[in-house]
Amino acid sequence: MDKDETKMQAASGVTASNSPWRPFHRPVFLALWIATLVANTGTWIYNAASGWLMTSLNSDPLIVSLVQVATNLPMFLLALPAGALADVIDKRRFVVSIEILMAIASACFAVLVTLGAANAVTLLAFMTLVGVLNALETPAWQAMVPMLVPKDELPAAISANSIGFNVSRAIGPALAGLIIGGVGLAAPFWLDAVSNAGVIAVLLLWPSSPKRPSTLPAERFTSALRAGFRYARNNPPLRATLVRAIAFFLFASGYWALLPLVARDQIAGGPELYGLLLTAIGVGAIGGALALPALQETLAADRVVAAGSLGTALALLLFALARSPVFAILASLVAGGAWVAGVATLNVSAQLALPEWARGRGLAIYSMVFFGTMAVGSALWGEGATIAGLSATLSVAAAGATLAVPLSWRWKLVSGTGPDLTPSMHWPAPVVAGEMQTDAGPVMVTLEYKIAPENRAAFLADLQRLERERRRDGAYAWGIYQDTAAPERFVETFFVESWLEHLRQHERVTNADRIFQDAIERHDTEGPPLVRHFVAAEPDRLFGSPAADLPANGKSAT
Repeated sequence: MDKDETKMQAASGVTASNSPWRPFHRPVFLALWIATLVANTGTWIYNAASGWLMTSLNSDPLIVSLVQVATNLPMFLLALPAGALADVIDKRRFVVSIEILMAIASACFAVLVTLGAANAVTLLAFMTLVGVLNALETPAWQAMVPMLVPKDELPAAISANSIGFNVSRAIGPALAGLIIGGVGLAAPFWLDAVSNAGVIAVLLLWPSSPKRPSTLPAERFTSALRAGFRYARNNPPLRATLVRAIAFFLFASGYWALLPLVARDQIAGGPELYGLLLTAIGVGAIGGALALPALQETLAADRVVAAGSLGTALALLLFALARSPVFAILASLVAGGAWVAGVATLNVSAQLALPEWARGRGLAIYSMVFFGTMAVGSALWGEGATIAGLSATLSVAAAGATLAVPLSWRWKLVSGTGPDLTPSMHWPAPVVAGEMQTDAGPVMVTLEYKIAPENRAAFLADLQRLERERRRDGAYAWGIYQDTAAPERFVETFFVESWLEHLRQHERVTNADRIFQDAIERHDTEGPPLVRHFVAAEPDRLFGSPAADLPANGKSAT
């Protein structure tokens, strides 16, 4: 799945009642939607042809499952670096460059197939190359979507994009089967090579959008990587979404990896049947996408994903029992509806947990889990089919999908409109005695509180969440201390790598953070806490002045 629906999912403030047709009155959105529909159709033709070509080159279940591994593993390995790039470079130009490289790669492999020079190794090599390019592109593509429509139309854009993707899923595999049977195996790869020309044209003609103003320089790549890991580690809603994603995708990968063998060996069908089964999955997904708003109005996000997992378990069991095309088509329809229920809800939960400054990296981490789990699952189920057979392996996957629901239930997803993650900008600018060098550091920030004894327990409990916020936005160490001589006096400390990184903290604090920080300050008997900033004192520099001009204690502010 080179252009999966995660590319088209990026939003905040999702509601189920929005019509998916609202954004089509915007010319850029409409043009890119049509171009993406064509490109995704080409991608599905390519995917179906690749899976069928591998069964012709090497029908070993493990080798066939490696087609999905080659597609998904690069996303697991490269998603976070790609997300860091998406947050620090021009997203549109980067996506255009990647789309051009993808077209060239597809054309090169089409030449090999045309000449009869393709083998299992070259197929996996080119699929890995396309997977690498897709991994680099996906976070930037995700982060561009909110630039297409205003915020109040983002939910509608999500629905429209989901429908478009699944229409291409329904059309592409069916076309692949017809093209392979009527023209030959090389034709699908040539079609894929030219299918993204429309996306390239629209992105080149799309006027640049103004960026949110900032007085700070762009993040360095390595710093952006560290910030991405730190943010994911200290964001409980995002972590919960990742756990639920693993529980869903690990077992759903079973039918994606083994479907070519179900069509070829278990039912004794040809490429037309394989394409038909993929088309049925797409049709089921379209039905699921259209039914999802009503389902979301009835059930919370956790229950929607649970329903998707149980639907996936049913589909896997039906695939295990399928011995006729009709039975397999029924299983595909169920799988498609369950897939879109799980994927769309998990994507929205991930997006609602992310502020703008970390969107590329946060969605990259989600994509890394998505594709990594799919890659591991594909290899696992492929090896299982080699040892135990198709039917037994699919049955085990069905049982696992069922058990995953209660085992992952305590991790709760973000639903509704989510917290307000727009920057609050309520932290006052730090006081400095001169011109501060941005690379000076590390920086120690202290906050002094006066807490009445009866409020001590509640205050310390609230600080556990505050610690996560400090670390999430840039702190690498945090602590809370109580004065032995004056027990009502508490000092919070946190450390940041540099003065520039602390200034970034000021821009990362959200309106949701502000509400919580105001609640903590109400524990203080003397009002807002006293804030001080300290920078590590070096003999020769700090404010760009000789050491002799600095205060003896090296304090940056009091």
